[in-house]
Amino acid sequence: MSFNIAVAGKGGSGKTSVAGLVIRYLKKNGAGPILAIDADPNANLGESLGLDVKQTVGSVLNEFQKDKINIPPGMNKQDYLDYKLNELIVESKGLDLVTMGRGEGPECYCYPNLILKKFVDSLAENYAYMVMDNEAGMEHLSRRTTQNVDGLFIISDHSVKGIRTVARIRDLVSELKLVVKRQMVIVNFVPTKLDPLVTEELDRLGIDSVITIPLDNEVYECDLKLKPLLDLPDTSKAVMAVNDLMTKIL
Repeated sequence: MSFNIAVAGKGGSGKTSVAGLVIRYLKKNGAGPILAIDADPNANLGESLGLDVKQTVGSVLNEFQKDKINIPPGMNKQDYLDYKLNELIVESKGLDLVTMGRGEGPECYCYPNLILKKFVDSLAENYAYMVMDNEAGMEHLSRRTTQNVDGLFIISDHSVKGIRTVARIRDLVSELKLVVKRQMVIVNFVPTKLDPLVTEELDRLGIDSVITIPLDNEVYECDLKLKPLLDLPDTSKAVMAVNDLMTKIL
């Protein structure tokens, strides 16, 4: 059974960077095979990991709808779809990646999301760890893509609005009765220390035991130059903060 980590939060909070740094920690520490899941339709986890994504769940579904009349003899539709989905896994040493992307039509997010969940469930037993980078906001929670999670990292940027989003996500997890063993609130991009207004909002909303990740120019440079976060040095401030977080969660 894999250890499942999910990353959630508002847009612009650095969710993908945190997911990338979590994966960096697991790889560096030889934690076993890792499945990275980019569940954000605006997919960019692959770039953060230095992996080239050629197909997504959404693009496979689009092709499948067009090609299903040409299913090879001896295969049913589901077997053929499973075969095509397995082709989209980007493989590397100790780390594989599945990317949701988006489909076409009025239900462009929901159907790929449903297929992604079923596909990931079928892969789970092959990996020691799964790390899911979810879309911004709370849609993935309401669709119940994120459930049976060992560690849910709820990310906020260094702002009052971000903290309020964290509170809404926390409350939705409770309302939906999602199976989440442990939740960690992370405030990202902290310049030196938490602003008093951010601290006041955390207190008002009853959010304690907050993890902070410093504003780190090295992470910014990686994003700017499309360099993998896996290549960040151990001395990176953000790397050290996420490493400390991972020693607490594992």
